[in-house]
Amino acid sequence: MKALTITGPSVAQVSQIREPKPAHDEVLIRVQRVGLCGSDLNTFLGKNPMVTYPRVLGHEVAGTIVELGSGVEADWRVGADVTFTPYTACGGCPSCRAGRRNACRDNKTMGVQRDGALTELVAVPYQKLFTSRKLSLTELALVEPFSVGFHAAARGRVEAEETVLVMGCGGVGLGAIAGAVSRGARVIALDTQEEKFALARALGAREVVLGNADARERVMDLTNGDGPDVVIEAVGATATYRNAVEWVKFCGRVVYIGYGKEPVSYETRLFVMKELDILGSRNCLNEFSDVIAFFERRTFDPNILISKSIPIEGVPEALADWAAHPGRTSKIMVGMS
Repeated sequence: MKALTITGPSVAQVSQIREPKPAHDEVLIRVQRVGLCGSDLNTFLGKNPMVTYPRVLGHEVAGTIVELGSGVEADWRVGADVTFTPYTACGGCPSCRAGRRNACRDNKTMGVQRDGALTELVAVPYQKLFTSRKLSLTELALVEPFSVGFHAAARGRVEAEETVLVMGCGGVGLGAIAGAVSRGARVIALDTQEEKFALARALGAREVVLGNADARERVMDLTNGDGPDVVIEAVGATATYRNAVEWVKFCGRVVYIGYGKEPVSYETRLFVMKELDILGSRNCLNEFSDVIAFFERRTFDPNILISKSIPIEGVPEALADWAAHPGRTSKIMVGMS
């Protein structure tokens, strides 16, 4: 069957791999939609430190069940449209024992530490499945990246009436905006690409700030000189890592989602002087259900997030174009049928 494989930095190709067979507790899914995100682009560019090659992409997935393993619960049926969590959890490490399986020490996310689902068929444990009778396949494929953003808002303990600065308006950053807005917060969205601000506003961002030399002054003006209550960093750049700590208010919270591409040096006195809560946010925990409910409320049309829809054969060219023109792309959706 067809699969999209990254064989090395900047080398993507459609290859042939063996069809999977479902184990007793697995379903076989015919993949219909796969979203591509910034981590996929970094994998393509050779900038994802967790990836080894060759690697099949694909962790934002929706498809249709075509076969059930013998041990699958009766709630699931052939023909159902589903999405699924792409993570693993060992059950025995400190994170898992603490009930935070999203941060499992031995996690292997599809398309990152193990091969993904940008393929024709994929076998998945039924315990990882989610469905909705109200959402399309494309909308189901958007649940995973939004769940990561919703989890970041939960990690930041965002509350109603607080001001949240979200740095980065890519797929995960947009999810963080939606997650913070759904908690009643006022959101300021920051990005270096003005083209992304329309989506940020559609998701409820009250103000937008261009990430230029005047950005800090603008953020401070919008927060009466105090800084935001919470800063969610969804970029992974050295400058935004530092700015999050420098711009957040005294006794504020900083949440990091983006993986830093290089070591970051801090003015560490700010950690103590401001008495900051500095938090990491990885994957998601129980947020798939929250995002599905959010999409089902129809407060906005998730399809506006899609900047390009392509077949699997168009992925190599699309990744190269995205790398050359990052501001033009919000979400690439691959249709497998």
